[in-house]
Amino acid sequence: MKGVGVVAIGRNEGERLERCLRSVVGNVDAVVYVDSGSTDGSASLARALNVEVVDLDLTRPFTAARARNEGFARLLHVAPEIQFVQFIDGDCEVVGNWLDHAVELLAAHPQAGVVCGRRRERFPQASIYNRLCDMEWDTPAGQVKSCGGDAMMRVAALQQVGGYNASVIAGEEPELCVRLRQGGWTIQRIDAEMTLHDAAMIRFSQWWKRNVRAGHAYAEGNAMHGQPPERFRAKEVASNQFYAGLPLWICLSAVMGFFLPFQGGIVAWASAMLCTALYPLMVIKVAISRSRRGDGSKASLIYGFFVMLGKFPQAWGQLKFWSDRVRGKRAGIIEYKSAAVVAKI
Repeated sequence: MKGVGVVAIGRNEGERLERCLRSVVGNVDAVVYVDSGSTDGSASLARALNVEVVDLDLTRPFTAARARNEGFARLLHVAPEIQFVQFIDGDCEVVGNWLDHAVELLAAHPQAGVVCGRRRERFPQASIYNRLCDMEWDTPAGQVKSCGGDAMMRVAALQQVGGYNASVIAGEEPELCVRLRQGGWTIQRIDAEMTLHDAAMIRFSQWWKRNVRAGHAYAEGNAMHGQPPERFRAKEVASNQFYAGLPLWICLSAVMGFFLPFQGGIVAWASAMLCTALYPLMVIKVAISRSRRGDGSKASLIYGFFVMLGKFPQAWGQLKFWSDRVRGKRAGIIEYKSAAVVAKI
């Protein structure tokens, strides 16, 4: 496809990377793969497929944002004529006629800076955590505020805002989209199959760490763009803090109920019970919302339960961000995948 290039990033993705690259090689003007220290021969695999490879200098702090920036720079060097760039993670593959749909949208809407579609989990039945990812990515089409790691972007828009913020360790795409929208560009999500993703998430610890990363991203994004009128991630930050901190109030109210006079004790215990009831009520609220979008009742309830449970690791991620910031410590990337787990899928 003329005028389109691809940037893929990854580390130790093995067969996933091969699927990823084969899904785009030969279909676009150029493909660049950015490798962040793989030990499984990923870079050699990419070169064997005639893909341009960027080996990141690992003496410098690594972030996915930095990898995408360096891949984008190399792409413009080898194919300066491109108008659109498809970013994709190395554990995903482009499916169907996505590239055609994306280019059609961007060509028809000159103010559209980004277009994304439906990302699906390759093995949703492998674990409840994979299934949760698949449900999480099922969002309505239309003009939206942000995209994920898989998206096609207009080269001019990306250049205008200076690319990704290489210092952001998680949530780099929504942060980029804030600046794109402030620059007058729109973010479009269309009802089209885009990519298959292999989460390889089979352990609770992986799910927990992924949510810690999300919380860190919320806090970092809010620190950067939380002021009015954007108030970026303010809702997520407040929600996580409230529901993760609520058990402290419940315990305090219960203790007060033992020591206060009769009427005061009744009020304290009522407060504790009311606050406790908020959790199942919110689970039901989220489940109803999901069921209205076509998910089954059981899946919707499970999704609602994990949304509320996720408030705790997300709040921990926020705390980690602020703790590192106060101490002047640079945070490292938060990975939920491991080579051992990936090998089992």
